[in-house]
Amino acid sequence: MSVTTFAPPPFLSRERTIASASFNRWLVPPAALAIHLCIGMAYGFSVFWLPLSRAVGVSKPVACPTDMSFVAGIFATSCDWQISQLGWMYTLFFVLLGSSAAIWGGWLETAGPRKAGLVSAFCWCGGLVISALGVYLHQIWMLWIGSGVIGGIGLGLGYISPVSTLIKWFPDRRGMATGMAIMGFGGGAMIGAPLANMLMQHFASPTSVGVWQTFLAMAAIYFVFMVGGALGYRVPREGWAPKGWTPPAASANAMVTHRHVHLDVAWKTPQFWLLWAVLCLNVSAGIGVIGMASPMLQEVFGGKLIGLDLTFSQLDAGQKAQIAAIAAGFTGLLSLCNIGGRFAWASFSDKLGRKMTYAVFFVLGFGLYASVPTLAHMGSVVLFVAAFCIILSMYGGGFATIPAYLADIFGTHMVGAIHGRLLTAWATAGIIGPVLVNYLREYQIASGIPREAAYDQTMYILSGLLVVGLVANLLVKPVAEHLYMKDDELKKKAAAIAREDATHADFEDFEEEAKDGPLAAAARSSTPVASGTTALPVVVFAWLVVGVPLAWGIWITLQKAVILFH
Repeated sequence: MSVTTFAPPPFLSRERTIASASFNRWLVPPAALAIHLCIGMAYGFSVFWLPLSRAVGVSKPVACPTDMSFVAGIFATSCDWQISQLGWMYTLFFVLLGSSAAIWGGWLETAGPRKAGLVSAFCWCGGLVISALGVYLHQIWMLWIGSGVIGGIGLGLGYISPVSTLIKWFPDRRGMATGMAIMGFGGGAMIGAPLANMLMQHFASPTSVGVWQTFLAMAAIYFVFMVGGALGYRVPREGWAPKGWTPPAASANAMVTHRHVHLDVAWKTPQFWLLWAVLCLNVSAGIGVIGMASPMLQEVFGGKLIGLDLTFSQLDAGQKAQIAAIAAGFTGLLSLCNIGGRFAWASFSDKLGRKMTYAVFFVLGFGLYASVPTLAHMGSVVLFVAAFCIILSMYGGGFATIPAYLADIFGTHMVGAIHGRLLTAWATAGIIGPVLVNYLREYQIASGIPREAAYDQTMYILSGLLVVGLVANLLVKPVAEHLYMKDDELKKKAAAIAREDATHADFEDFEEEAKDGPLAAAARSSTPVASGTTALPVVVFAWLVVGVPLAWGIWITLQKAVILFH
């Protein structure tokens, strides 16, 4: 009798993440949230700008000589950085997020989510450590490279690492599953920003603003959560299906395919570029508003926010401080709508369909953007705020719905890699949106237009972008028949995955494989398995680990938002 020897695969390999029959799929979303809530702090990095702008002077900024060159300013240690220099980190975050997701999305599909999640943790947290050293040595180029470039790569890998996995675990609720994870990216700043403020206050001293110490502390906290999330990832066996669920007939919805398109083919199709335009235009409109939400509310309504019939320019310093606090509440409320929209709209798309959901985004968004100038001139703060709350919910909903849309059109085999390529639309939107809002505002104010009317033209242009997005969405059709992966190609891939599953997923199968041979084991592993039986307390604990910090962040944000209605 021959003895079959077994060499365990590497710990970080995809094979070691294949779930056992007892695994509960509801453990995957909190693992994804653990990573997304950490990297989502990219949205809240502006909390560091003011303290860093006086890192040398501590109590007040020390200006650099006016004749100092750009290169000299990068290496200068005797004067403070300008906020415009620090703002480049925000640009680097989202350019590198889209670029790294596009470059390494294909690698992620073969390497598996565990390895990608761990690389993300080392990049994002390592970037914070390098940035801490940059603050300590007062070298801004170290912040750009540390958090901007290396951290940006971590953002991209961390962002897409759970997408393909969640879609495969939740074929019956694709939108809801991706919405849960991507909701975390929107919510990361709600936890990270107040945490950063608390840490900076704790570490601040007469000789330090406390930022480099805060970077190190947050790097340690985030590393624990992100590594825990990465190790918690599991992928289902080939042929797995939720208990009691059967795939709908192919004819039930022509926009949802049960076949698969290869990455190398998908990004060359008209459908890919139409969806690229859909995401880019939806995000361009929303991201421009996010960046200017606070000054927009203050300049549009001025003294009306505190019961005075005065324009913004007529307010004194104390009154401007009052309306700034109200505007901070507005920004917090928009953050909540952004997060809630990611889960609500993505879940809603499971019933309505992805194409129809995006049609709602564009049609409703067009009406809301076009009505904003009228609402502003009416002086209705409540309707103005309500309009932007709905707009930001659809901005977040667009991010959460697009992975499921891609899975519907191109299948699930390589959806993570395809999603990575599509995120270059986000990087593009990160430039288009702020440029439109910021530069148009400055141009109109310079032309003599009152501040309260400086956003009117911008809102009409943004509503026009949504019309173009609507047309692109309406043009999305099913992929041509000849572009799908051929049956023999899929069978070979499925057989290879099945053999890996049988060999590496459950160690109790090894003896059976030795007796019956690898083909019999492969056949057993391809039999659909129902939802796992992992003990409920384990699932509850996993959700509490991510749910408690998220609830704390929401509570802090709600306290700020209440000011808006006082």
